[in-house]
Amino acid sequence: MSAAAESSAPAARAGVLVLGIGNVLWADEGFGVRAVQALHQHWQMPSEVSLVDGGTQGLYLLDAVCAAGSVIVLDAIDFALPPGTLKVFRDAEVPVWSDTVMSLHQASFQELLSLARLRNRFPSRITLIGVQPAVLDDLGGSLSPLVRARVDEAVALAVSELTAWGVAAVPRTAPPEDMLSADALDLHRYEGERPSAADACRVGDARFLNQVHGPGGAREHA
Repeated sequence: MSAAAESSAPAARAGVLVLGIGNVLWADEGFGVRAVQALHQHWQMPSEVSLVDGGTQGLYLLDAVCAAGSVIVLDAIDFALPPGTLKVFRDAEVPVWSDTVMSLHQASFQELLSLARLRNRFPSRITLIGVQPAVLDDLGGSLSPLVRARVDEAVALAVSELTAWGVAAVPRTAPPEDMLSADALDLHRYEGERPSAADACRVGDARFLNQVHGPGGAREHA
């Protein structure tokens, strides 16, 4: 192999990244984060596996993706199927440049993958595990019952994928000592501390909505 060919070849990377992305503030939009949290809660990973709550960080996750040889992404996916449907996409099935709208975070996620490819640091293996959301327009809401019921199955799919890659995850016998996400984002705490509908707007920031739609608001004078 020539020196030029060697310099253009991707560096060998053995690490595995399991990345949950989404916005837990918008109901089923938070599926990916809740799934990776559940994976951390119930499974002990070997040292070469990193579990990451990617939230809505977008391009800030580029270095983590570029550093990994294999990547699993958990996300809410819009593929026009019945709500709660789980789908698995592998390697070439995962869009990098595409006009097809699939992921709810497609713009930033595809841009991230495109930049990884331009850097010649695209993962050797990538798997996307997604769910069709049922509810999105519930600000501060948790997962809908239909989508929440698929979290354990998504976790099982991720563990199965890791097993196929030769990664041995071990069921936990006790809760993990560390939190994958901020304590305030713990599912049970998040649900338990949610204000009532009378105290918190369910469709956006009430202060902004009042300015736009309320008495004397911009829309009324438009």
